[in-house]
Amino acid sequence: MKVAVGTPPVNFEASVDTGSDLIRTQCKPYEDCFNQPTPMFDPSKSSTYSTIPCQCDALGDTQTGCNPSCSFLYQYGDGSFTSGVLSSETLSIGSGSKVAGIIFGCGHDNEGQGFSQGGGLVGLGRGALSLISQLGSKVDNKFSYCLLSITDSSSQTSPLFFRQGASLSGGAKSIPLIKSSVIPTFWYIPITGITLDGKPVDIPAGTFDLQSDGSGGMIIDSRTTVTILDEAAYSPLKDAIQSAIDLTPADGSSVGLDLCYQTSGKVSLPSLTFNFKGGVDYELPADNFFIQVSSDLLCLAMLGEPSGNIPSIFGNIQQQNFHILYNDAQNTLSFKPTKCDSL
Repeated sequence: MKVAVGTPPVNFEASVDTGSDLIRTQCKPYEDCFNQPTPMFDPSKSSTYSTIPCQCDALGDTQTGCNPSCSFLYQYGDGSFTSGVLSSETLSIGSGSKVAGIIFGCGHDNEGQGFSQGGGLVGLGRGALSLISQLGSKVDNKFSYCLLSITDSSSQTSPLFFRQGASLSGGAKSIPLIKSSVIPTFWYIPITGITLDGKPVDIPAGTFDLQSDGSGGMIIDSRTTVTILDEAAYSPLKDAIQSAIDLTPADGSSVGLDLCYQTSGKVSLPSLTFNFKGGVDYELPADNFFIQVSSDLLCLAMLGEPSGNIPSIFGNIQQQNFHILYNDAQNTLSFKPTKCDSL
């Protein structure tokens, strides 16, 4: 995503993350940083930059904390973290109009592998500091994206839409979103089950329920690569897939995946469907749940996680070549199979 901050504007490429809220970029002066292809933002050279009166409560209880000077420490699921000062600045998105007074994190200490994909990150969660929450009615409280396949050319970028562009034509399906007062950042989706080759996987009732303490549930996240399932769901799904596939098992630990097979050509795979509230089905093409890691290694793009550790996560491989619309005003998520490289 192309973003510019400041006056005059300083451009940088940002990753988009629907699983977090903070908009942030690296800033001078810095204690630690990672290499980025564009110039680093220097707040002292911007006529519209200002620090903000301390509103650290806006970060929410899920973050590590902040102090009276409104400095912050924001930690991500992959262990990366950024610390700096909450600030206000003029923000430009793509070739769109400038928006003044956007609160963002000016990061003076940035560490971890999760920051290597650009000069910053744009949080598109549901919390108060996310871009979609700050823009609000200016973009009709909605946005959409269409993630390219991991096999598409690296020179292409996945399209992101706001305003009139964030719309789906006929044939789209919609599901209601679930809100959590404990973790307001996440977009929770109402999964009811998983079907393999038309047969429901034997998942214990209540496995995907969002609990009052904020545990459980399933979220959709643009930045998490593979789908993460509660072990109570992953284990029976894995068993069912193993029973349905007649291939030689292989070790996928070197690539961090659990269920892999030796194969060097096209194979027949079972159909896989995620079932949602209201009888809405999300039917996964084979490329959206099995990935060809190497010429002779085929792996399931899903993993299990012990119950209660984190919510189940609907990852971005499962979202590729679907146009997905988040509508905060209507509290819905809509999706439609789409050739994303044609948008």
